[in-house]
Amino acid sequence: MQLHGFHHLTAVSASIRENLRFYTGTMGMRLVKRSVNQDDVSAYHLFYADAVGSPGTDITFFDWNMPREQRGTNSIVRTCLRVSGAGSVSWWAERLASLGIEASGIGERDGRLSLDFEDGEGQRLSIVDDGGAGDAPVPWDASPVPKEHQIRGLGPIMMSVPDLGPTDAVLTAVMELRHAREYLEESEYPHKVHVYEMHEGGPHAELHVAVEPQMVRARLGAGGVHHVAFRTPDEAQYHAWADRLNSAGVRNSGEIDRYYFRSLYFREPGHILFEIATDGPGFAVDEDPRTLGDKVALPPFLEAQRESIVSNLKPLD
Repeated sequence: MQLHGFHHLTAVSASIRENLRFYTGTMGMRLVKRSVNQDDVSAYHLFYADAVGSPGTDITFFDWNMPREQRGTNSIVRTCLRVSGAGSVSWWAERLASLGIEASGIGERDGRLSLDFEDGEGQRLSIVDDGGAGDAPVPWDASPVPKEHQIRGLGPIMMSVPDLGPTDAVLTAVMELRHAREYLEESEYPHKVHVYEMHEGGPHAELHVAVEPQMVRARLGAGGVHHVAFRTPDEAQYHAWADRLNSAGVRNSGEIDRYYFRSLYFREPGHILFEIATDGPGFAVDEDPRTLGDKVALPPFLEAQRESIVSNLKPLD
C-alpha cells in the first residue's frame, strides 16, 4: 500500500478575481471546478488543473479575506509546477518576463532545471523540468499556453520543519515514503533539503523537506498553503489508510466524503496539514466535461442551500 504522488495542493487567496486571472490567463490552467469551501460556504473554492481535472494536476484556492502569510518553518514553502524539457522551461522564462513577472532566472535544484517566481499574492511557485516523467495530462484546447508548454502537474512540493526526526518517522514508518537523498538549498541561511519518494518516485511523487531551525514559525495567510493532498488510487486503499493512521496513533479527521473525492486529514509532527485523497469519482461526476468550471457547482448535500450560497458569493468574471 503506497501513495502514488500528489493529488492536489490547496492554498489561500484574498484576491480571488485576480487569482482566477493569473492561473487561467498567465499560467494557462483550466478552472475545472467553481465551488465553495464545504466547511465555509461563504468562500469560493476554485480548482485549476489540466483539461479534465486529472488527479495530480490540481492547485486549488480558498477565497479567504486574510492578511499575507507570515513566512517561516512548519509550512509548505514552494509548489513546483512541472513541464517537459529545457525548451519549455525557457519558454516560461520568456513568458513571465514578457508579462512583467519577476523570476529567478533558470537554475538547477536537485539536478533539475527550475525557474522560481511568485503569483500576485506571494504564492511561491517554480516551473520544473520533469523530463516527461509521470502521467501525461490532458491539454486544454482553450489555454493561452501552447499544448507543448502547458503545466503537466504538481511536484515536487517543498515543506519546511525545524526538526527532521519526528517528521521523518511519520513519513517513513506511517506513510511509507522512502528517504532517497538530500541536497543543499542555497539561501540567506543555507540548509539541507531531504527528498522523500512515493511509489515509483519521480518529480510528481517527491516531497522535499527543508530543515530550518533558525526560522520563525509560519502563520497562514494569503499567499500561503493550507494543505497538500496525496493520491491513493481507490476506496479500498483509502479505508486501509484510515486504519493505518488509527493503528499508528496518528490523530486524524476520520473519513470525509468531499463528493469529488474522499478525504482523510491529519497533521504531521511539524503541524503541516496533510490529506490523503482518492482519485475518483472526479470533477465530471456532476458536470459536463465540456463546461467544467463555468458555473458554481455544489455537492448534493449543499444543493438545498444553493440560492442563499450563490447569492452571497462575489462575481468572479
